[in-house]
Amino acid sequence: MAFLHEIFNNPFARKTLAQVALPNGISDNLKFDIRPYQEEAFKRYLYTEQEDFEEKPKKPLHLLFNMATGSGKTLIMAGLMLHLSEKGYRNFLFFVNSNNIIQKTKDNFLNPQASKYLFNDKIVLEGKEVLIKEIDNFEEADNQNINIKFTTIQQLHIDLNNTKENSVTYEDFKDKKMVLIADEAHHLSSATRSNGALFGSWEGTVLEILNQNFNNILLEFTATLDYESREIVNKYQEKVIFKYDLAQFRIDKYSKEINLIRSLYDEQERIIQALILNLYRQDLANSNNINLKPVILFKAKRTIKESEQNKENFHKLIDDFSVAMVEKIKKTSTVPIVQKAFQFFVAKEISANEIVKRVQANFRFENCLSANNDAEAEQNQILLNTLEDENNPIRAVFAVQKLNEGWDVLNLFDIVRLYEGRDGRENRPGKTTISEAQLIGRGARYYPFTLEEGQDKYTRKFDDNISNDLKTLEELYYHTKEDSKYISELKIALVESGIYEDDENLVSKQLTLKLEFKGTDFYRDGHVLFNKKVPKSFDNIKSFADLGVKKTNYRHTLSSGVGRMSSAFFEMENPTSNDEVIKTKDVKMMDIPKNILRFALSQNPFYYFDSLSHYFPSVSSLSNFIDSTDFLAGLEITFSGTVNRLKEISHFDYLQALNGLLQSIEADIKSNSTEYEGSDYISDHIRNAFKDKEIRINKYDERAKGQEELVANEPWYVYNANYGTIEEKKFVELFARRFEGLNQKFENIYLIRNEREIKIFDKLGRAFEPDFLLFCKQRDGEQMTYQVFIEPKGEHIANSKDNKWKEDFLKEIRTDQKTIKIHTDTYLITAVPFYNYANENEFKTTLESTLKI
Repeated sequence: MAFLHEIFNNPFARKTLAQVALPNGISDNLKFDIRPYQEEAFKRYLYTEQEDFEEKPKKPLHLLFNMATGSGKTLIMAGLMLHLSEKGYRNFLFFVNSNNIIQKTKDNFLNPQASKYLFNDKIVLEGKEVLIKEIDNFEEADNQNINIKFTTIQQLHIDLNNTKENSVTYEDFKDKKMVLIADEAHHLSSATRSNGALFGSWEGTVLEILNQNFNNILLEFTATLDYESREIVNKYQEKVIFKYDLAQFRIDKYSKEINLIRSLYDEQERIIQALILNLYRQDLANSNNINLKPVILFKAKRTIKESEQNKENFHKLIDDFSVAMVEKIKKTSTVPIVQKAFQFFVAKEISANEIVKRVQANFRFENCLSANNDAEAEQNQILLNTLEDENNPIRAVFAVQKLNEGWDVLNLFDIVRLYEGRDGRENRPGKTTISEAQLIGRGARYYPFTLEEGQDKYTRKFDDNISNDLKTLEELYYHTKEDSKYISELKIALVESGIYEDDENLVSKQLTLKLEFKGTDFYRDGHVLFNKKVPKSFDNIKSFADLGVKKTNYRHTLSSGVGRMSSAFFEMENPTSNDEVIKTKDVKMMDIPKNILRFALSQNPFYYFDSLSHYFPSVSSLSNFIDSTDFLAGLEITFSGTVNRLKEISHFDYLQALNGLLQSIEADIKSNSTEYEGSDYISDHIRNAFKDKEIRINKYDERAKGQEELVANEPWYVYNANYGTIEEKKFVELFARRFEGLNQKFENIYLIRNEREIKIFDKLGRAFEPDFLLFCKQRDGEQMTYQVFIEPKGEHIANSKDNKWKEDFLKEIRTDQKTIKIHTDTYLITAVPFYNYANENEFKTTLESTLKI
């Protein structure tokens, strides 16, 4: 039997899922942008709620989200809380196995001043402001707001089985429908895993709560689900609605890359090497206008006493830190990144003496934190979970095991292992090594930064540009003693976790522009056209219609007491009286009392003037928005009801109808507008845009083959090799066969594989990096230079949601066929739909049509 999440591999389910709309209640009230995979998680929940399908979970609903460390599980919890509140749920029970995670989560849910607070300043659901309230028991709950009780699973189990005053009881759950949210939920399956009795266990307690009410919901979240355990698989097979593991998280570029720095240095020298890299990262970031305070974690093996001794030794090292220590690392370290750091210091005229002073200042006693026993971890929880904040001074953290779960940190860049030895057997990693791999995975969360307007700050930027110095800001270094067996076992654990690709499987390839091409006029004087992601301009938006607000009247049904009685066994004659006939009446907005209209607007932050002026810059005031026929005054509401009710529409009726209308307008505006868009085309010289570069590829991948036998000696292919996919190589083979036909009409024909140098952005601001750019100049007539965007795609992925918009964008570019004049040269910008080998002849015809051959 398949897992529940596997139903979405079905193309019919995926098509239906694509049509599921994310409710405004979620998107409007979360402070952070929703990433594509998080949107997928929300939509899968909504799908189970809205659709009927064979595998649909039964009530009471029990689902599990298996999501990687750092992927934003708490954001999913927050969004689902908002949605379920709109569905009538008011009571939420959050539980986890650790007090320090409770404190962190409270901050995220309840403290608007916290940097990781998840909600906007004001939460508005269905036009009403909603508060998030912490409660001790559900007798304190109210029906207007979101009520949350936070507890550990241990305390919950004790409270329910040892009743005392003000504690939670099973009775609390009988008459109230409840949402249970379990974090680090793998701790809830100890009884299942051991084939033990559920009765009397934590697991049994949770299931008993769930079953108190048919409408209860249990949502579990974990990064760790044991798919090797038959018992766990049997329990969760019908419950895992979403699986997004660490491997996919890394592939999608939301994590740092991991590098193992091993040496024969002793502990003190390993620490010094990490300190030098710490300063290098800080200065490198600052020189590129990136505000970064990198943090180092010093890891002890087993005991708190060992960690305390490490901290004491560290403070002594900082006190005694000297130029001689720095110079020794400079002379003896053969690690390339360490040598690059010293080259940077020389270029910036930072002396060894200056390095010593700055390291001592950065790592003063008060800037170092111990996180070992429970008392310390709770006492320092705010500091540990706000390490990225500007006012947080901590630069070094000392720990044994306490940070292996529930620690959110983005600016951890170095972990120093202050012990030696291994516990693996038969070339398999032991428990300690697996624990170390888990810690590394937790530290691999990406530190967000941007270098230009519109760039995605949360994803890696230099995977295809490994020589770029800033790649160091996308890497976590794990410092350890050279021990080949230990390193081998650690690599196994990291690879199995999904956060690491063994560098022994990677090969570096040099992409070089051919000398012949560098000698051409086109390389020296030619241009490439592209655009940028820019904030969307609403300057041309002059009315509701410009943003797609529906022209049809909003319909509102008036409540009435009209009703009738019928027999269950036979038809009864029930003639309809005049008082029961339902009629309709159109009411213009200008005929609704202004005070009611203004009150309705005041209840929804979307209609505050600063928000309105963002979407409609031409609106000069709230009165203008109300009175203008381009906006509210141009709309009507259709009321339906009995004749008597239509004669007596009350102020409350108007207010209810207005709330519905305003929510409908808001939804239309938001669905038809974005924060970013693609700019007009700009240009750069070919010689600036395309350069020699080094790339790293898995040596077992098709991309490791360079197709040199075809492209190495062809003047039309500008690079020395094509390290592309099979589909890309098939396209190049086609192009080689068609070259002679092109050559009759065009000169200066150059095919350039785009190794992430050129991005184009569509009208919604979405980035696209076409795999190839074809340049060719007409021999006769206007002698225009065609620039053609080309994207080979395998048939199995060409029609996916993630790619369909790209093909639509290419078709749009082809339809527009914009011409750009640069000095005396004219460029025509065009494109062709996806190439794939299965439709090669169709593509060939389209390309020739595009080039008018």
